Amino acid sequence: MSTTKIGASPHEHTATVARASRPESSSSYSFKVPGSAQSTSDVTPAQGSPEHKAVDTLETVEAKGGVDDLANMHDWATGSHNPRNWSSKKKWTTATIGSWYTFVPALASSMMAPGLREVAANYSITNSSVLSLTLSIFLLSFAIGPLVFAPLSEIYGRSLILHSTNILSLGFALGCAFAPDTGSFIAFRFLLGFSGSAPTAIGPGLVGDLFAAHERGSAMSLYALGPLFAPAIGPVAGGYLAQYASIKYIFILLAALFGVAALAGVPLMQETYEPVIQYRMAKKAGDVLRMKELRKIQTEGSGSTAGFLWRSGVRPIVYLTRSLICFVFGLYLAVVYGIYYLMLATFPPFFSETYGFKAGTGGLMYLGLGVGLVIAGIVGGKMSDSSYQKQTQKNGGVGKPEFRMPAVAPGAIAIPVGLFWYGWSAQAKLHWIMPVVGTGFFGFGFMATYLPVQLYLVDSFKYAASASASAFFFRSLFGFFFPLFGQQMFDAMGLGGGNSFLAAVSIVLGIPFPIWIFYKGEMLRRRNPMTRESVQ
Repeated sequence: MSTTKIGASPHEHTATVARASRPESSSSYSFKVPGSAQSTSDVTPAQGSPEHKAVDTLETVEAKGGVDDLANMHDWATGSHNPRNWSSKKKWTTATIGSWYTFVPALASSMMAPGLREVAANYSITNSSVLSLTLSIFLLSFAIGPLVFAPLSEIYGRSLILHSTNILSLGFALGCAFAPDTGSFIAFRFLLGFSGSAPTAIGPGLVGDLFAAHERGSAMSLYALGPLFAPAIGPVAGGYLAQYASIKYIFILLAALFGVAALAGVPLMQETYEPVIQYRMAKKAGDVLRMKELRKIQTEGSGSTAGFLWRSGVRPIVYLTRSLICFVFGLYLAVVYGIYYLMLATFPPFFSETYGFKAGTGGLMYLGLGVGLVIAGIVGGKMSDSSYQKQTQKNGGVGKPEFRMPAVAPGAIAIPVGLFWYGWSAQAKLHWIMPVVGTGFFGFGFMATYLPVQLYLVDSFKYAASASASAFFFRSLFGFFFPLFGQQMFDAMGLGGGNSFLAAVSIVLGIPFPIWIFYKGEMLRRRNPMTRESVQ
């Protein structure tokens, strides 16, 4: 179940492990044999059975040096191997490294935006759609990657996937820096987006591994700063690099940042996913029976890893098509994300043609978005936790996913305000600070709505990582497509009319539905088999 009682003891918590913290398992992680109330750790194989022969004796385990691990497996609720029992310092160090892993690929998504004109000159690109493609192709693979990396992390662990994809991203960034032609540049951008999507896909699961539901808002806001804040500040440095050096140095800098992430992450980040930790402990202890049971849980009983990956990869698409909650919230986040990347792609020509800014100064205009995102990241996480805890206390100490909805309101209002402000002040060609302030309101609204909606999906669905991946897939596709047609829309409707249209869409999706979910969400969850288990 996903409901969580505040103040629950470690034993009580582990007995009712919130699905959000272990997103993809098909059962709770007290590791009970299906159809039985007995823990696998308490199962004693029949004398003479193959399972009995497979289990090492205590003397054998002790000789292998695994007796401590065996004891910890039987006392997981209070054991030091359980990430929920780590010190606060260790938890936040892990979360911070994870956020850094997420931050650098997000920088890569937009850092080249102010230098698009240099990209056009370097590769003789004259078609505006092809030029936009060099920027947005990153997001196409960014949408596909989570369908692969999220389930892989459930088998091989969060840390292994994070470390390996970070190294791949370093190589692909260097490929972008030295690409000889347009085709190879776009190909390396695609590959960079694919490998760079892994941290964003794994992030909600990692936060859930470390923190209880009532602590999760602040941790999620730290993690969300990477994918949301970095695209807004990347163009600041990218603009000056493009203006005074060369576009290739943007990607050389990114490669260096991936290297710094590896130097910090590899020695300091430990595994956080409970089934993988328990599997490794069982392997060290020589407990073959438990290893088999854990692997069965990790792959949801599938006969092969490939079969598990296929089902897990398809599941986010199933969620989008068979869950009204997932579809509408996914669509809302996708529209807002698409608008965000439309701004990133259209800022350079707008500020250059309207105010005469060069690439470096034009990159500073992205700071409005960045400031709004940071304010919401600081305030929004605390606001989300405070709102959730207040509603939970009113409900006798039992939390519900719907208690996340009141925190959506400030952001849902700020988004259209920011779009109206930005669009009409830009069309009127007022002082440059006016459209920048408007983007600040939009940035605040984006982050302020993203956090509670993401947490609602994590709390509600049986396979929370798949729910997150479905929303991520949806919004990355919109981030890819919006810049391809956005400039044509602004040419036809003007900046004021185009942004007013987008504001109207955000109002229709972002205000009535969260209110309805607050009152009727539990009923919807009860009726849908994908969310039924989250109803107490």
